[in-house]
Formats: sequence, structure tokens, C-alpha cells
Amino acid sequence: GIQLAPKEKLNIPVLFMPDTMKMYEAAVVIHVMRQNGENWPYEDSAELSKDLKSVIVSEDGSVQGILWTYPVHGIPEAPQQKLVPAVVCCQARQRVEKRVEVLLTGAVPGATAMPATRNSALINRHKPANIQEEVQVTDGFSTTVEFLYELQYQSNEIKSQLESLVGMHLIQRERDPESGIITLIFNIVFAPNKPMRNEGTLVVHCTTGGIWKFPMLFIATEPEVDDVINIEAIGLNKESIVDFKLTSQTR
Repeated sequence: GIQLAPKEKLNIPVLFMPDTMKMYEAAVVIHVMRQNGENWPYEDSAELSKDLKSVIVSEDGSVQGILWTYPVHGIPEAPQQKLVPAVVCCQARQRVEKRVEVLLTGAVPGATAMPATRNSALINRHKPANIQEEVQVTDGFSTTVEFLYELQYQSNEIKSQLESLVGMHLIQRERDPESGIITLIFNIVFAPNKPMRNEGTLVVHCTTGGIWKFPMLFIATEPEVDDVINIEAIGLNKESIVDFKLTSQTR
């Protein structure tokens, strides 16, 4: 029963308040008719009904109304709290591997022992290389049909710097049958080529819906000194020259 004048705009608010970490689907349907209830005359009604599915055409070829349908996907995101970033630190021109463990609360629908309003947690953990082998890993950022993950950066410039220096793989997945909390353990490889300090975000998507975000911090310290060059003076006010070669590590 909302009346709109010509060229007038109508804002339609959509409220989304999920109680579990899964995707919800709905549709916003808008039906427009003339205020006096009469139809709009239209000459080529056959072409109109064939090309425009949103137009409702009556038997006499006039337009009864216009129907718009907008699908809405509600994807819940875990509430953001001030989580301590997982710090990956390495000396420039070296390589380090680190295990990072994240907790996904509310990832299993129906597991009410730990509701989604209790935020996810991130834990730094150094583990030995011989982890228990109940691991499912595939190539790329796609791990299984249940979870997808990626590293996001604050800008394209930071992304271009870190994309080739950081590698990340999911190596283990566990679920607590009582609380429903899912634990993902990642192996992160950091091999910086120069000193830097950049932030990133580990984003985990569940295919049934739900997004979790965890802050990360990548720090590369000063590299070791390559060599020491000694120049011995041959006398006062006289030049001493030493030659040494520099080789570029990239093209």
C-alpha cells in the first residue's frame, strides 16, 4: 500500500540477525500496480511477456503490474574482538615455518554448547613436525568441501610484496563433539627478502555459511651481514681502492 510519486525513491531496509553460523536465503519481492487499479495499455504484449519476466500481462494484452524479485543471501560473520595477532617473525633472507591454530565457534549448526555470539579465538602454537596424521590437504586455497581460506591484505601494494613470500596450508582439522568448536591448524611459511612489517588477515569461509577473521602480523628483521670489507690506507691523502662484486638475486 505504499504510494510513490513519479521519480520518487523508496528505500527498503533489510534486517539480518542470525543465531547460527550458516547462510540464510530469502527474497525481497516488490509488486507495483497503478494507484487507480487500472492496467497499463501496451501494444506489443507478446514481445513484452517473452522478454521481460517481471511484467504481468493480462489476457487483453495490457500490463497488470510489475514484479521484481531480489534474492538475498545472509552470511553471518563472527563478531570482531581485539584478538592478539599471530606474529610470524623471520630474519630477512631466511625461511621460517610456524603453526597457527584457529578456533571456529558456532561452525556446526545445532551445536549450542558454544553459541556463535562467543567469538572465535586464535592461538599461536609451535608444534613438532610429526603432527598426528588425520590431515586433509588439497592444492591451492580450497581445503575441503567444508572450508575455504585465504590471506587478505590491507592494500594491493602489501599484497604484491607478501604474496610470493608467504605460503599457507591447512594441515589438520579437529572438532570437539561436545562444544562443536572446530579447530584448524595451519602451517605458514615466511621467506622474506628484505626487512618489513606488514599486517594481514586470515579469512576462513564455511561452505554452509559463516566467515571468521583472524589478524596476522608478518615481521622481517635485518639480515645478517654478508661480508666485512677492510680497506687499508697506503698513506695520508692517498686513495685506497677495493673491488667487490654484487649479484642480483632476481631478474
